[in-house]
Amino acid sequence: MERSRFIASCSFGKDSMATVLLAKAHGEPLDEAVYCEVMFDKDISGEVPEHRDFIYETAIPALERMGVKVIVLRSLKTYVELFTGRVTRGQRKGMVRSFPLCGKCYVQRDCKVRPIERYRKTLPSNTVPYVGIAQDEQDRLLRLKGGSQISLLEKYKFTEKDAWEFCRKAGLLSPVYAFTDRGGCWFCPNAKLPELRHLYDHHPDLWARMLELQAIPGKATEKFNRTQRFSDIDAIFRQEDQESFREAA
Repeated sequence: MERSRFIASCSFGKDSMATVLLAKAHGEPLDEAVYCEVMFDKDISGEVPEHRDFIYETAIPALERMGVKVIVLRSLKTYVELFTGRVTRGQRKGMVRSFPLCGKCYVQRDCKVRPIERYRKTLPSNTVPYVGIAQDEQDRLLRLKGGSQISLLEKYKFTEKDAWEFCRKAGLLSPVYAFTDRGGCWFCPNAKLPELRHLYDHHPDLWARMLELQAIPGKATEKFNRTQRFSDIDAIFRQEDQESFREAA
């Protein structure tokens, strides 16, 4: 009988990175790490630029030096293509699909979940996935699929804080943790204000692309997240800048 194949789903955030490091440190079987990159358009990654640079310039080379094979997946679909597509049914039929809904993200579904599912179908039926769920994430641990998925963080009693420190000591902690405590695309509707403020301050080209999308007419929804348009958030940051300028004058 063919031996089981062990793969680690890896976003290169602290939990998934710590999972790979634990596997190597404790001699756990690990055949490959699988990363799915969501793309904004054909040329621009959906990863926050600092995180994308970390992935390709630091993390992947480090794992390959450890002997870990890294598989990079991408969907043929991009955020812009999905955003500008047309609604095909319901009351909004014919309208521009526009911003994904919080909790029902079509980008997550089409650009990440489906490519990963397609890849998994090519793997042997006895493949065992490692998932980066920490010991102190009990709700998520309870949802693990009856032994078919394994959390090495739980096995070695690693909390999220432990994972963060483990990656830091290894020199493999993503720089995004300097301004956020979560991973995600830079256009994610669940992004917190500090993440959006970082994008506004440090990546004005990407910020401008989102304002361009906001200006497209005939959208199914104008809201970027549950309560605000992207242009509303832009106005808040501009007002903050004006107030800071007046205080400094």
